[in-house]
Amino acid sequence: MKVAVKVMPRREVLDTQGRAVGEKLNRAGLTLESCRVGKYIELEIQESERDKALDKAKEMAEYVLYNPLIETFEMEVVEP
Repeated sequence: MKVAVKVMPRREVLDTQGRAVGEKLNRAGLTLESCRVGKYIELEIQESERDKALDKAKEMAEYVLYNPLIETFEMEVVEP
């Protein structure tokens, strides 16, 4: 089963990469309110049950995929 993990900087943390991308787009005339840059990770997990796959993905995310001090994460099962 494939599980997608989206990792984003916390709102209260300065997102320097997002800020740089936003400024570059604004200078190019492509105006926007704000920009935040994160990570998208797909995990192929050998599990047939949705809940078990999400539990394993959560364990992996908490172990190495995100930094809880500065990031948050969301997960979803990706249908083939």
